[in-house]
Amino acid sequence: MIVISRNGKTTVVRGWRAWLVGALVFAAMTTLLALCAFLALGIALTLTMLVFIAVPVAVGVALLASLLRSRS
Repeated sequence: MIVISRNGKTTVVRGWRAWLVGALVFAAMTTLLALCAFLALGIALTLTMLVFIAVPVAVGVALLASLLRSRS
């Protein structure tokens, strides 16, 4: 049984309609949670790949700069 109070009026949802509303809310929340999880995973993978590429490039540029600098 689902009880909804709006503007002083109470609506009661029972039986198969309550099961349907519950299933829809569950599906919506599960989908929202999955989307948030995929978003977090995508951000984590993006940042990881950025670090895996940026750090070796920075080290290489620093080594190249130290080799090419003038020794005067």
